[in-house]
Amino acid sequence: MTKRYAPVLAALALGLASPAAHAESAAGWQRDAGDSGELEPYLQCVPYAREVSGVQIYGDAHSWWDQAKGRYQRGTHPRVGAVMALKPHGNMQLGHVAAVSGIVDSRTILLRHANWSPINGRRGQIEDNVQAVDVSPGNDWSEVRVWYAPLGALGTTHWPVAGFIYGPKARAPSTSVLAAATPVVRAKSARPDPIGAIIARME
Repeated sequence: MTKRYAPVLAALALGLASPAAHAESAAGWQRDAGDSGELEPYLQCVPYAREVSGVQIYGDAHSWWDQAKGRYQRGTHPRVGAVMALKPHGNMQLGHVAAVSGIVDSRTILLRHANWSPINGRRGQIEDNVQAVDVSPGNDWSEVRVWYAPLGALGTTHWPVAGFIYGPKARAPSTSVLAAATPVVRAKSARPDPIGAIIARME
């Protein structure tokens, strides 16, 4: 075997070892750095997240969480307009950032992001209003599953989340969303109860 073909055969072996897992985890995320100048000419997650969220951070996606400290508010709960920062995991060595476009309930949000799902065989595609679901045991948004277009469903990987960066476009959930996510406790009726009053006097 010549050295010239060794990388090609190694890549093929990796792809054949676990086709489903490889399809979700290695669709170009390992090069989703954003601003290094050495990337192939397709849209990365970083410039798109910066554009739609207004968060003015540059550099690899995995560096956004630390860079945001002292510049933007950060937290563990999603807000519309905030940026969700994913940690490096598996073949996603440079992390990922996505803007929150909607909150469905306490476990489900909608995202706007780029270079996540290959669509029509092409990387660098934009996806708007796709689902991400909190799968953390404590409902603390530390792990999520994200919509993956080739599957037509949520991907199976539990992606670790660093947290949410609240930029200038971030806002708290609306009243309607809070009502949908929070159990409603209704007060007892204050109408007169003459029968109950009689019973109370007899006791």
